[in-house]
Amino acid sequence: MSIPPRAPGGFPVVGVIGGGQLARMCAGPAAELGVTLAVLAEAPDASAALVAPFAPVGDHTDVATVREFARHCDVVTFDHEHVPADVIDALLADGVAVHPGPKALLHAQDKLVMRAALTDAGLPCPRWVAASTEAEVTAFADEVGWPVVVKTPRGGYDGKGVLLASSVEDVRAWLTAASERGEQLLLEARVPFVRELSVLLARSPSGQAAAWPVVETVQTDGICTEVIAPAPDLDPDAARAATVIGLDIAATLGVTGVMAVELFELADGSVVVNELAMRPHNSGHWSMDGAVTGQFEQHLRAVLDLPLGSPRAREPWTVMGNVLGGEHADLYPTYRHLMARDPELKVHLYGKSVRPGRKIGHVNVSGTDLADLRERARHAADYIQGVIVE
Repeated sequence: MSIPPRAPGGFPVVGVIGGGQLARMCAGPAAELGVTLAVLAEAPDASAALVAPFAPVGDHTDVATVREFARHCDVVTFDHEHVPADVIDALLADGVAVHPGPKALLHAQDKLVMRAALTDAGLPCPRWVAASTEAEVTAFADEVGWPVVVKTPRGGYDGKGVLLASSVEDVRAWLTAASERGEQLLLEARVPFVRELSVLLARSPSGQAAAWPVVETVQTDGICTEVIAPAPDLDPDAARAATVIGLDIAATLGVTGVMAVELFELADGSVVVNELAMRPHNSGHWSMDGAVTGQFEQHLRAVLDLPLGSPRAREPWTVMGNVLGGEHADLYPTYRHLMARDPELKVHLYGKSVRPGRKIGHVNVSGTDLADLRERARHAADYIQGVIVE
């Protein structure tokens, strides 16, 4: 493995394990900060490998490969949460600065660990239990009522690894599969929420923290399709309370870098914690164009222990629309139409091959008229996807 280029003047190298779109979107802010971005990519055409100045290909589960990659980095962070604990432990033994650290990252890797830690800290969660037998599933459902939410503790995202079960028969195959993996399932009471919110914040190793405005996320078939910043009609006291929950979680778990806390808002205005992500997150993509400091620049600042930037919104509203893969693989020709129709629109595509339903990019648009912004973001995302042709 070769050595990443290092800019003169004492500027550091930030290593990212994983070559997905989150690593890719760090490339621009890294260049603006003057630091070198090094990416351990899954393939030479991985999303981040197409834009990073140094992107060797390697397996993130192979200790020797990751150690060699990290040897030339000043700090190592992650594009995803799937790096095994023994790999991270090896880096720490080598004296590598790793952010977030393994203890914090475990709470994003294992939902049972996360639920236990948040419950012990007195933070609001759905009622939950770990289950490995049909009798345990039935007992929990008898307490909270059917249907119950069933989750695999590890590996689920974008609706994968989540089941809404109406009977014990619905869970039977999942119990068998979990037993074969040596795991339990996480069972949660179904939360009667009115909408989903997200708190995005950053925390540095020295303890400085900064939080962006609380946003509303809109889900379609388990995939986030729209984010509205800030969340419309959210009571200021509720927004502050949600932000405090996020900051408390970051401090309790020792998070460093950007973290997202996905929340359910209940009819009385209170919230409960749904999921955690110890990395830049889909719900924060709006900040790239809608905030003074976007989440990818802030993540780099945080892991380098630089002073954090302002998370203040630039405009009253920003709407992010996710672009999902459709039937059309040729995306570049859509630029001409969208740039002519809406010069204020910002399009971010990830350099990924198109598959139906796959996240391949997002659009951002900011301004003062929320209804207009939502229509413009929806039009742009649908046009790139091929849902509409004008």
